[in-house]
Formats: sequence, structure tokens, C-alpha cells
Amino acid sequence: MDTSNLALISANFTSRSIVSANNGVFLKSSPLLCQRRRNFTFIKASLAAAAAIDKKVALIRIGTRGSPLALAQAYETRDKLMASSSELAEEGAIEIVVIKTTGDKILSQPLADIGGKGLFTKEIDEALLNSEIDIAVHSMKDVPTYLPEKTILPCNLPREDVRDAFISLNATSLADLPAGSVVGTASLRRKSQLLHRYPSLSVLENFRGNVQTRLKKLNDGVVGATLLALAGLKRLNMTEHVSSILSIDDMLPAVAQGAIGIACRSDDDKMANYISKLNHEETRLAVACERAFLLTLDGSCRTPIAGYACRDEDGNCLFRGLVASPDGTKVLETSRKGLYAYEDMVLMGKDAGKELLSRAGPGFFDS
Repeated sequence: MDTSNLALISANFTSRSIVSANNGVFLKSSPLLCQRRRNFTFIKASLAAAAAIDKKVALIRIGTRGSPLALAQAYETRDKLMASSSELAEEGAIEIVVIKTTGDKILSQPLADIGGKGLFTKEIDEALLNSEIDIAVHSMKDVPTYLPEKTILPCNLPREDVRDAFISLNATSLADLPAGSVVGTASLRRKSQLLHRYPSLSVLENFRGNVQTRLKKLNDGVVGATLLALAGLKRLNMTEHVSSILSIDDMLPAVAQGAIGIACRSDDDKMANYISKLNHEETRLAVACERAFLLTLDGSCRTPIAGYACRDEDGNCLFRGLVASPDGTKVLETSRKGLYAYEDMVLMGKDAGKELLSRAGPGFFDS
């Protein structure tokens, strides 16, 4: 062994670093190696501590589903929060927490068969109540007409286009579909209105999954066409798939379609203040009117119900509501007009709901 190697060994090992036992040779750690290990352990501990500190920096934890559309809505919320407050614009100030809901886990059955309303919000609401998140971002049409105790929903972001989009590889509109064509939708609202106007078409129910999944099924030839909310396609920058847009007259939208809601705990004034800065009052009032209509009808996923409130050219509220039999053979519609103010609009929604309940009578939804 040359002298340079011997010198290196001498520098790193004491005379007690090499001992023999049972004819084997064991190397004991030198003081220098021990120091290096201690330094490495210290660095690892410091990095872990720094990571833990960074994780605690988040001032707001946003709870959301994990679908591409849900995440797009969460990022929209995050960006608006960052723009509203300098402290929220700091890196790491806002964290997005993905929560899988019952509606995301069970895709093989119709929503009505596994619990109806609340399937896309229940686990997120539980995380909010357990302080695992600070605010919850929901598609308002998924939110039940009741809110969990100790939560509030004081904010709606500006509403996107409420209309439905027709998508097909071979037709430009519903009217262009040949008799017997299959349209995929998991929505009884869409099914009933579609069959009411085009009874020669067929509907594949339980056409579920996120936007990308449903478009893939369409491309695979599972159905000849489908209907999707234009709002979601716009938020995903996927409007190139749209064959045509259905008018409000042809397809009245779901209650609160196109609206995003942000909830927090009722005792969390700080979060309520943050999200109140984002509220779009015109949207909030329209959603309140529509949800009052839905609540009066006690609507569920088994009930085809549609409702839409908007501001007309005179600045008043124009509300249109609809209930239908699941097979589309019976459709009842009504409308209201009044001041664009919270109390007036809630009363309009309730009154319209009572009228349709009375006109429908018992057994209406059993068709």
C-alpha cells in the first residue's frame, strides 16, 4: 500500500478503529465519521423542521374534490383570494387540499341510488367541521338546500354561462340526431326535457364521470351525443368540443348551474372576511332565488327540476321554474318577475315552487 493511502487511513482511524473477533474484522466508526454522521443527521432534522414550518405557513386551506373541473374552480378561488389580499399573495399562503367524496368513489350506480344530494359535498363539509380545511369550494348545483350545522356559505363567485352544451361527433344539434339515437346523461332534468321535445331519442342513464371521462365514452361510441354544462367546459378551456349551445327555452338549466360557492365555519370570522371580499352579489341573489324554489319542491336527484333567475333589461329579476315527470311526458313551467332584491327573490322562488307543487299533485313524479 502506498504511503498516501496509509496517511489517509491514519487520519481517519485511531489505533482502536480495527478490532478482530471470531476471525472477522470489524471497522469501528472514527471520530471524523461520527462527526459527519452527526452533521448529516442535524441537516436532515433541520430540513424536516423547515418543511414543517413551511407547511404551517398556509393561512388558508381550500378543500375541494379532485376532478379537473373541481380543481379549476379551486384554483380560480385561490387566484381571487391572492388578488384580494397581499398576505394571501405570499408563496405558500394558500394550500389546496383534495378530498375524495362518495360521489367520486362510486361511479357504477346512479346518484339517486346512492343517496342523491350531498354526495359531492359530505366529506368536504366534514373536513371543514373537523378543521382539516378552512374553506370549502363547491359547485353550487351539488350543494343540498340545507347546510351542515356550524357552517355558512356567504360567497358566490361570478356566475359562468348557465346554458347546456350539445356535443356529438356526427350531429350539430339535437334536432339533427336520427330517431333512436342514444344520448348519454346522468341528469334527470336533462333527460326529461330532452325526451319531452324529442321523444324519438333514447337516453342512456348513469352516464357518469368527469368531463374528460364522458367525452371519452362519446369518442368510443358508447353514445351518439351528450349534454354537458357549458360553464364547466369554459372553465376547463374545452369549448372546442361543443357542437352547439342549447337555448334556455330548449333546456332550462339546473338550479345554481354555473355558480361556485365558498363555505366556511360559522365561528370563523377571519375566513368569512376573506371570502366575503370575493362575493358577487348578483349571483348570490340569483342562486338564493333558485334554491328557495328547489327547497319548496323538496327536490332530489330523483326529481327533474330546473330553475333560473336572472336580471332582465329593466334591472328586475326574472325567474323561470320547471318540474317534469322522469319520462318527459309531463312538463310544468312557471315564471315570476319582481325586484332584484334578496327578500323579494326568495319569496318569488318559494311562491313558484308552491304553484308547481299544487299543479303537479300527488303521483306526478311516479311516471
